[in-house]
Amino acid sequence: MDKFSKEIRSKIMQAIKGKDTKEEILLAKTLWHRGHRYRKNDKSVFGTPDLTFKKPKIAIFVDGEFFHGYNWEERKDKIHSNREYWILKIERNIKRDAEVNQYLLGHGWRVVRFWSTFIKKNLQDCIQIIEQEINDSDR
Repeated sequence: MDKFSKEIRSKIMQAIKGKDTKEEILLAKTLWHRGHRYRKNDKSVFGTPDLTFKKPKIAIFVDGEFFHGYNWEERKDKIHSNREYWILKIERNIKRDAEVNQYLLGHGWRVVRFWSTFIKKNLQDCIQIIEQEINDSDR
């Protein structure tokens, strides 16, 4: 049973962004200020990564915990309303993420995925990981 009415729940769900989330913007701006140039949501790259470094072929994804199934086996039992829909949707997202990773890796890309809360709590670690990928691609 949902604690919100259908109308309120609908408004809450409509407010959830698919791109340009706070964490994506935080990561992108930090990289930009450090002199790194990238493309955002480049549809020419399979899976439309949140950030793309085309020359070194690095694709960066910022995944929201709910929609991409963070700690899924533990968390799926906590979904109480519209379980059938959400479990199917999130499991499809997890499968799609794996397919995108496999495709990109098979085509010479480096794939970096961060959970949005990891970016919030460990921004400098994320930047360091990305910069290491960029440096490794120069070799």
